[in-house]
Amino acid sequence: MSAPRTARDRARAELTHEIKEAARQQLITGGAEQLSLRAVARELGMVSSALYRYFPSRDELLTALIIDAYEALGEIAEQAAATGNPRNYRARWRSVYRAIRDWSVENPQEYALIYGSPVAGYHAPESTVGPAARIPLALIGLLREAHSAGRLNTSHGPVLMTPALRKQLQAVADVNAPGLPVEVLSRLVIAWTQLFGMISFELFGHLKGSVDPTRPFFDFATDQMADYLGLETP
Repeated sequence: MSAPRTARDRARAELTHEIKEAARQQLITGGAEQLSLRAVARELGMVSSALYRYFPSRDELLTALIIDAYEALGEIAEQAAATGNPRNYRARWRSVYRAIRDWSVENPQEYALIYGSPVAGYHAPESTVGPAARIPLALIGLLREAHSAGRLNTSHGPVLMTPALRKQLQAVADVNAPGLPVEVLSRLVIAWTQLFGMISFELFGHLKGSVDPTRPFFDFATDQMADYLGLETP
C-alpha cells in the first residue's frame, strides 16, 4: 500500500496541474513555439524562480504536456478497443478510430503538439516513447485477438518487402505482437500511419473543397483499412 499523500504533496500536484493548464492555454493562443515559462508564471501570479522548481526548463514543460497528450489519447484508444461486443472486432476497430479522431478534433492544439510540426530546438526524451506506444499497442492487441479467434483473413497473398524490412518488422512482432504474422503487422503500420495522416489532413485544412465535411470520408476510410487488414464482418 502506498503512503498517503501529505498536504504538501497535494499542493504540489495541484500547482503542477495549474501550470500545465496555463501552458495549454498558451498552446491555444500562440502554439508550442511561443511557450514561455515566464509567461506561464505571470499568468499564475508566480515569480519565475518559483515555477522553475516545478519545471526547470521550457523543454521539461513541453515534455510533460506531450506525455499528458499521449496518455489521454492512449487511454481513449484503449477504452474504445474494450467497448462493445468483444467478438465484433471490426466494430471495435471503428470505435478506436472514431474515438481518436473525436479527441483530436476536440483538442487540436494538443494533437498538433504530438503529431504536428516538430518544435524547433526540442528533442523528445525517451520518457515519451511508452505513452506514444499506447495507441499502436491497442491496435495490435485488437488484431491479435481477432487473429486468435480466427476472425482475421490473412489470405491476401504475399506481401513484398525487403529482407531487411522483414527482419525489422519481425523484431517488432517478437516483442510487441507475438503470434501476429509479419505481413499483418506491416499492414497495421500502414493503417496506423494512415489514421494520423487522415486526421492531420482534416485538422490542418487539406481536405477543404474535396471531402468536406470529412466525417463520412473518415468512416469510409476506416472501413477500407479494416478490409485491408482482413478484419471480417460479423
